[in-house]
Amino acid sequence: MRSWLGLAVLTLPTAMLAMDVTILYLASPHLAKSLQPTGTELLWILDSYGFVIAALLIPMGVLGDRIGRRRLLLIGAAAFAGGSVVAAYAPTPETLIAARALLGVAGSTLMPSTLALISTMFRDRRGTAIGIWAAAMSGGVALGPVVGGALLETWWWGSAFLVAVPVMVLLLVAGPFVLPEHHGPVHRVDLPSVALVLVATVLTVYGVKHFDVVAAVAGIAVGGWFVRRQRRIAHPLIETALFRGRFGRAVVVLVADAAVTAGVYLLVTQQLQQHFSPLRAGLLLLPASVAMIVTSVLAPRLAGAFGAGRTVSVALIVAAAGLAIVPHAAVLGIVVIYLGQGPVMALSTDLIVGAAPEEKAGSAAALSETGMEFGLALGVAVIGTVGAASGFGTVAVVAVVVSVLLAGLARLT
Repeated sequence: MRSWLGLAVLTLPTAMLAMDVTILYLASPHLAKSLQPTGTELLWILDSYGFVIAALLIPMGVLGDRIGRRRLLLIGAAAFAGGSVVAAYAPTPETLIAARALLGVAGSTLMPSTLALISTMFRDRRGTAIGIWAAAMSGGVALGPVVGGALLETWWWGSAFLVAVPVMVLLLVAGPFVLPEHHGPVHRVDLPSVALVLVATVLTVYGVKHFDVVAAVAGIAVGGWFVRRQRRIAHPLIETALFRGRFGRAVVVLVADAAVTAGVYLLVTQQLQQHFSPLRAGLLLLPASVAMIVTSVLAPRLAGAFGAGRTVSVALIVAAAGLAIVPHAAVLGIVVIYLGQGPVMALSTDLIVGAAPEEKAGSAAALSETGMEFGLALGVAVIGTVGAASGFGTVAVVAVVVSVLLAGLARLT
């Protein structure tokens, strides 16, 4: 019973982190009018959160394994609550950028800690627990536009940040009673590896989001240096040997699928907001997220009956069908896409986290989250730009082809 109560508590930061992104995109026109940032400042207000999260996920996963996953989770919850208050009442663009960076630091402690604790608490039913975790994430994405739209119709833009405060306070109060503490073996952290992964992630994500080829190539080069170092040192941040076989294929599927889905979702939300208010657009997207919640929870049973690889493969074919529908019926298409997304996210994440030794669960969870963050950035940058230049039909064709290819790769996992 305590484990299930703990899982309920862990879903709170998961849903909140997912909600925080979509709320901000709705709030950005309002805060721009209030704070009057320059174009560069507005860009950093939007991007600093994601950059910091992506850069720190793997180091924070390692830190959680070292100092205790529950301790890191609670530290992150306190920092996220404080950063949300600062962001809500930020008097200047510079203050809001700093607050968003602090929220990114806090978010990077929360995301891997939740998955790592789940792997410790549910050794026998990890798949079911991760399915619920994935459902919480999709629920947060669904509630973001609805809650944000409702708040912005009544309150000022800062209220979108304050939503996180009671959630994090509840986590701080209940966490010590329902969550176990868990440490990995204490090893000396290789600080050069931490520096390399930070630089590689920031440069690569920045290069992808802003089509800066020099930054992207430099990030990939630093990433290659990081991988070579992991192979030589005694206690690497990431076990590169894990990438052979099913683990590596699961990471590829998760990243590429996140890119396709994020890019198409962005185009759909933009299309809906041309015709409806933010609140109405959010309500129209609710059925899709409900579909994803249901299939995320059902994913472990489907995998038990048909095998994880076959289930993910069929789910990707379903998503491909939805991608073909989207240009003609956006709301129906996104519902079908999300029917397929539930098993893809839940089972791929379960495979990645489950493939690592328990003492490395934090690092594996961080790698899974980093892959999703990179996929989201890639999808928004590339598919968003292609959609603006060539139209929704071209994006749909490319996305269908990618999903079908991923289905073939997933069949091998």
